[in-house]
Amino acid sequence: MAKIEVSEVAAILKKHKIEPSLLREIVEAMNEASQPAGDEDLKPPAPKKQFVVLLSDPEGKLSKKDLTGWVVQIPESASPYSTTDRIFKGAYDFNASKKGRLLPVKSIGEALESASAKYFKESELWVKTKMPVAVVVTDNVLPKDEFKVEKVDKRRRDEE
Repeated sequence: MAKIEVSEVAAILKKHKIEPSLLREIVEAMNEASQPAGDEDLKPPAPKKQFVVLLSDPEGKLSKKDLTGWVVQIPESASPYSTTDRIFKGAYDFNASKKGRLLPVKSIGEALESASAKYFKESELWVKTKMPVAVVVTDNVLPKDEFKVEKVDKRRRDEE
């Protein structure tokens, strides 16, 4: 449907010589109809969230190879240790749905990958990576003077 400004409608009505009192009533009614309701358009502020990295450790101990994980968000005031419970609740809700009854999820990875955001919304969990990502282990120390960095101007090519 095409949108038109109230002032343009008033100009068209004035051009067709509508009575000024009737024109004023019509313009006021259109202005009232076009004004947004005060309470309806206001949304509550978005909750502050914190990131949580959920690691997959299939061997039961953190090893230096083949670690994968998922990135999720939970409310800032919530404990990161509640993340798995939130995923369980979303997975149970998904398995109770029609699609979940046909193809139920059996692991956290399947739940994060298959279940849509609406199943995790109630438990206040936002999945940022559906597919697991690689995790790299680091000692969090920068080496000093072991590596000398040379600046190379890639715009200039050696002319030989």
